[in-house]
Amino acid sequence: MGAAATDPLDWALAERVARRVAGREPLAASYLAESLRDDFRVLTAEAERLVAEHTGLVPPTPARAVVVDRASWVSANVRSMRRLLAPLTERVGERMAASRAAPIGRRVAGTETGVLLGYLAQRVLGQYDLLVLDDDDADADAVYYVGGNILSLEKRFAFRPRDFRLWIAIHECTHRAQFTGVPWLKPYYLSLVDASLSSIDPDPRRLVQALTRAAEEMRAGRNPLDDGGLVALLASEEQRGALAAVQSLMSLLEGHGNRVMNTLGRTHVSGQARMARVLQARRKSTGAVAAFHKLVGLESKMRQYEVGEAFVEAVELEAGPRAIDAAWRGPEWLPSSAELHDPPTWLERVGA
Repeated sequence: MGAAATDPLDWALAERVARRVAGREPLAASYLAESLRDDFRVLTAEAERLVAEHTGLVPPTPARAVVVDRASWVSANVRSMRRLLAPLTERVGERMAASRAAPIGRRVAGTETGVLLGYLAQRVLGQYDLLVLDDDDADADAVYYVGGNILSLEKRFAFRPRDFRLWIAIHECTHRAQFTGVPWLKPYYLSLVDASLSSIDPDPRRLVQALTRAAEEMRAGRNPLDDGGLVALLASEEQRGALAAVQSLMSLLEGHGNRVMNTLGRTHVSGQARMARVLQARRKSTGAVAAFHKLVGLESKMRQYEVGEAFVEAVELEAGPRAIDAAWRGPEWLPSSAELHDPPTWLERVGA
């Protein structure tokens, strides 16, 4: 009870709001959904084999496919976020404990988090997230597919189900191969996330300083939300360094995942080119949706796909399809933010 009372975010409210915002895709309850579990069990195994042959990254255990609805995806990610943010929320909660406004703040934070998760639940197709569950959980290390969202796109764009599902599975299995086939990558990634969160000072004066920086950016003609949304805006200089390292790593991983997905898709997936165009257009939102993406930092994540994929493509064209393997040697071999925009410099540094 004490932990719940001082938690600065009402997680139960966040989950309720997220489920309501996410809604329910009607096709998820149709006869079409019956094929998803069997298809993804077979196609995930096929995708894992293709990815291993193409990249040389071989996970120590076979992948396991789990098909979920939007509500289940929300629940898994609430657990993930709650565990991930615990070191921060505990410190903030201690400061809030004596505040009479704390209950209001908890509900506001819970509502905002729920809206964001609910919105994402409407769009996500697949997910391999090493943070979704604890390592000793029965569903840890699974590859998730949000069935209703996949069925909706298949129907809307007349994608052949077997091909579209294999294409999505290739992308998620590539991420699993990265984190499980490169032994040092998971602990390194978690250390970066921990560094980003552990250095946060829950002092309200930080907000004032952040708003001052934002005003200076605007006077200079720059949008203060361009590089990571509110998260980056509120970060200290120390946190910005850790965030930059996380963003560079995720650009590489997302770009590599897209490159493998599309390279294998051209050979093994009928209609891959049209699928790629649809998903690319889906990421480029306009109007109010685009403003929301920028506010919460999603636009920055979407740019990761483009920057990372361009980097991997340039590396492969310059030095061969396996030149990117140099990045898997260790953290010091990863491309920096500057090198992501200058692949020849990275190739020269790593001797690839």
